[in-house]
Amino acid sequence: MTETNSSEILVAGAGPAGMIAALAFACNGFSVTLAGPPAAPDDRRTTALMMPSLAFLKELGLFDALTESAAPLRAMRIVDGTSRLVRSPTVTFRASEIGETAFGYNIPNKHLLNCLETAVRENGAIEWRESLVSGYRLSDHEAAAELDGDTITARLVVAADGRSSPAREAAGIRALRHGHTQSALVLNFAHTRDHGNASTEFHTETGPFTQVPLPGRRSSLVWVVHPGTAERLVEMSDDAISVEIEERMQSMLGKVQVEPGRQVYPLSSAMPSRFGARRVALVGEAAHLFPPIGAQGLNLGVRDIHDLVAITCASREDPGSPATLLRYDARRRPDIMARSGAVNMLNYSLLSDFLPAQFMRSAGIGLLAGFAPLRGFFMREGLRPGSGWRHVFGGRVTEPRHPSETV
Repeated sequence: MTETNSSEILVAGAGPAGMIAALAFACNGFSVTLAGPPAAPDDRRTTALMMPSLAFLKELGLFDALTESAAPLRAMRIVDGTSRLVRSPTVTFRASEIGETAFGYNIPNKHLLNCLETAVRENGAIEWRESLVSGYRLSDHEAAAELDGDTITARLVVAADGRSSPAREAAGIRALRHGHTQSALVLNFAHTRDHGNASTEFHTETGPFTQVPLPGRRSSLVWVVHPGTAERLVEMSDDAISVEIEERMQSMLGKVQVEPGRQVYPLSSAMPSRFGARRVALVGEAAHLFPPIGAQGLNLGVRDIHDLVAITCASREDPGSPATLLRYDARRRPDIMARSGAVNMLNYSLLSDFLPAQFMRSAGIGLLAGFAPLRGFFMREGLRPGSGWRHVFGGRVTEPRHPSETV
C-alpha cells in the first residue's frame, strides 16, 4: 500500500556529501529523510579534508572520530615531473608559514564513511531510506519523490546524488559535461622512509601523480594517466608497480611496497547552469565535477552544505522557495566557478604542449616558490575563500586542533 510521508528536507544520495548534508540539517532542527543505499565498503581512496571543512564537521561532533585514524597534512609540495623544455621550480607550502599546525587531515574513505554512517544512524531526526529515488514531481510549491513505493514530500531536495544526479535532471538543470582522456589509478602503499606528514604532487604530462600521507609509514596515491596506461598498471604485479612508483617518486620515500587492491576511476568535468531550481539544491559532485587536483572535491562540497544550511536557516518558513534557491546560487557561484576553472586550467596546462601555457604555469609556480607573502596568501585562499584577503587586513581564521596537537 502506497503511503505519503512528509519531511522538511529530502537528501538524495548517501555518499559523504549526502550524509554530511543530512547531519547538518538535522543538527539545525530540520526533519530529514536521507535516500540512498550505503556507499560501497571497498572504497580504497582517501579524502584530504582541510581545516575549514573539519571546523564545520566539528560542529556536528565528528572531528575527533574522523581524525583518530587520519594523518595531518603539515606540508604540501609541487614537483614538476615532466620532461618538457619549460619546467617549473619545486614549491613547498608549509602550514607553519600561516601559523597553523596542519592544513588538514588525510582520511581513508572507509573510515570517513563509517564515522558518517554511525552518526547518521544515531541521529533521531534523520530517517534513512536505503534505496534510490525512482522519480520526482517538482514544482515551485512542493517536491515529491517516489521511494520504496511510497511518496515523500519535502520543502527542499538536496541533490547529493553524484555526477549524473537524477534530482538535477528532474529539476531541469542542464549541465555542461566534458570527458577527459584520463583515468585515476588509486592505491595505498608502504614505504621505508618517513613522509613527514607531507604530500607531494608530481606534475606529469598525463596529469598529477599525488602522494598523500597516511598514519605510519604509509601513503595513498592518486596517479592520473591515459586510460590505456591505467589498465596496464592495474594488471602489473604488486612488486613491479612498486618499483615503477618508487622510480616516479625518485625514491624520496625509500623502498615502496604497494598494498593489495587497486581501483581506476575515469575522469570527467561537469558544470550545471544553475545550482538550484524547482525545490532542488545541488551539492557535491551534482554541483561541480573536475579532476582530482589540489584536494578541492569534497572540501568544495562541504562549503556547498555550509552555505545551503545557513541560507535555509534564514528562510526556515520555506527553505526551498525560489528566492532561497536564488540566494544559494548567488552565494555558491563565485567559489565553484573559481575553483573548477583553476583546476581545469592547471590540468590543461599539464596536458598541453602549447609553449605559452607551459610558460604561464612555470611563471605562476615560480612566483609562489620565491615570494613568501604571495605563497601565504595562496595558502589561506586555498583553505577558505576570502581568508587571504582578511589576513591582509588584519584578520585571522582560527580552526579546531586535534587533541594531540600542541598549541
